[in-house]
Amino acid sequence: SSSFVPRAPLVRVLHNNLAYNGSYLGVKGGSDEGQSLEQPLNPPPPASEIEGEPQVAAVVEPVAVVDLGGPPSLLGPNAPPPGFLRKTLPSFPWHQLPNYLTYARCLAIPAFAILFYRPGCHILTGILFALASFTDWLDGYLARRWDITSVFGAFLDPVADKLMVSTSLILLAGRYGGLVAVPAAIILAREIAVSALREWMAQRGQRDVVKVGLQGKIKTALTMVALTVLLLVPSPQDTAFLSKLYNPGVALLYLSSLVTITSGSVYFIAALPLLKGADSR
Repeated sequence: SSSFVPRAPLVRVLHNNLAYNGSYLGVKGGSDEGQSLEQPLNPPPPASEIEGEPQVAAVVEPVAVVDLGGPPSLLGPNAPPPGFLRKTLPSFPWHQLPNYLTYARCLAIPAFAILFYRPGCHILTGILFALASFTDWLDGYLARRWDITSVFGAFLDPVADKLMVSTSLILLAGRYGGLVAVPAAIILAREIAVSALREWMAQRGQRDVVKVGLQGKIKTALTMVALTVLLLVPSPQDTAFLSKLYNPGVALLYLSSLVTITSGSVYFIAALPLLKGADSR
């Protein structure tokens, strides 16, 4: 008789399958029904555990990050981070907003001059002048906050202010006569003289000596408030409530003319050494 002796490879397969998960019967469902002796062997060890296998470190290349959030900001280096409006409208040319406000102030001059002679439009005329006066402060505030400067804006901003104030003074002097014409003449004469002085000082590189000071800003604020009040008055003889603003408006205008004289004298006193030096030559 002959005896069956299993071959060595088959014995090794059975041994490995019995060692997988504790027993051969636990390979699939705990039963040997339908199972084959060709079950998968123990998973091979990772490459890092194979003796003699070289270890290779992964090299991560740096990736440049591109900001696609919107166009680059044209504001100054000291400008604060964008707020709600700048985030909502990133494509708007915010660096040009101070100039746009100055343009709007120039366009408001003929508008309130036309409204001034239309009956019943005194309230609209006063409101328009008040809004234009507010833009005078707003464009300077935005330019300082956003750290932006414009050569054309620096030229046009004071010109727009003087045109707006002088137009209002002439219109009111024509309506109310000498009582308003006297302070109007003082204010206009001072503006012409100081403008000429600044131009002369700029030619000598000394414009900073006569730059706008605190008294000049107070004078501008008083003048614009006085003109706004007077533009709101329909007529001194009218019985409406706004007619009672006539006397306070005239008083503010005279106070403004007084500050106009004192602030103008400050500029001439500061420039006096250069004026004397020019005369000595």
